[in-house]
Amino acid sequence: MKAVILAAGKGSGLGAITMTRPLPMIRMAGRTLFDNTVDLLKQSGINDIFVVVGHQKEKLIERINDHSQNGLNLHYMVQEKSGGIGRAVLKVKDKISPGEYFLLIYGDTVTAENIFFKAQQSFHAFKCPIASICLPPSNEMFGNVFLNAQMQITKIIEKPKGDSLGNYVLSGVFVLPESFFGLLEKNRGSMEKALKQLVEDGSMKASMWEDEWLDIVYPWHVLEANKILMDSWQESSIAKSAVLEGNVTIQGVVHIEEGAVIKAGAVLEGPCSIGKGSYIGNNSLIRSYTSLGDHCSVGYGVELKNCVILDNTRVGRLSFIGDSVLGERVDIGAGSMTVNRTVDWKSVSIKDGKRLVDSGLNKLGTFIGDDAVVGAGNTIEPGTTVAPGKILEPRYSVTR
Repeated sequence: MKAVILAAGKGSGLGAITMTRPLPMIRMAGRTLFDNTVDLLKQSGINDIFVVVGHQKEKLIERINDHSQNGLNLHYMVQEKSGGIGRAVLKVKDKISPGEYFLLIYGDTVTAENIFFKAQQSFHAFKCPIASICLPPSNEMFGNVFLNAQMQITKIIEKPKGDSLGNYVLSGVFVLPESFFGLLEKNRGSMEKALKQLVEDGSMKASMWEDEWLDIVYPWHVLEANKILMDSWQESSIAKSAVLEGNVTIQGVVHIEEGAVIKAGAVLEGPCSIGKGSYIGNNSLIRSYTSLGDHCSVGYGVELKNCVILDNTRVGRLSFIGDSVLGERVDIGAGSMTVNRTVDWKSVSIKDGKRLVDSGLNKLGTFIGDDAVVGAGNTIEPGTTVAPGKILEPRYSVTR
């Protein structure tokens, strides 16, 4: 069976984090979301993979070429203009043979276990189109699904309101026939209408997914996805070329990659991940659910807590980065702090365009885009987004 990954969208709700990269190229738990998806497909026995790219496509195309050199048969199609999910699916129409079924995957979803293998099992059992469904903590943002006792899907409501809410939601994984392209064309590229027609024809069954699942919509979902992946780790992995000086404390499961240097007095509380060639200064505290990218530098006495930090970023001495996401090549000056709660412990909101979105979390820090500079001594309000390339001047208590 062939697989199609939809990776052309911008992920506009993620703000600064996806302005400069495709959403699947966000690195968490030591690897990109795209790498995690491809590895799960490979474990499922799928080697023919088509990826629809669009926003910031060059970075994803480069990664696709890397995987192709490792024995996978990966190809990409370009969706130049955002035209919705259905238009993206139609980009691979001539790659699927008549009578053939294919696995369709939304590239912004995260699972640690193999949801693709489960969908294939359901397809072989039912021998008909399949939609993977799950029970999320909240179902208001997703297409709601209703089914009967035989696992046949009887109704899909794409944007449910009020009493229309169901228990199950679409989890972004489908097994569809080649004839589905005809339904898309008939419905002018509307994925919603094409799926509803399959349901009305009585030919779509559900594959129940009962493990962790997440659709990455807002910035704090990157932290949640990172946690899902790290919680699946069973054992530590420390590269032979990593250097751990005396009096380094390691607690729990850690992944430390090639060439990393951990200086004396540092404490690593797993699960956490330290990327290739990264430097952890003396007496630093790396707390649980921290993912540090490649070639990063963490200065003396820094505390990192539940954060995702991408490649080539520097955090100056005596800083605190908590419940935050930092892009690539970010420069954090000494003594800076991402405050991660309000004084009254109310949930933190983040600005999405002109509106505020309540995260529902009472601990949430800052989201900083690529190449931003935060000068020494800055204290950043919870829920702040810093645009790529922005410079926050140092905060001096005494000036010349």
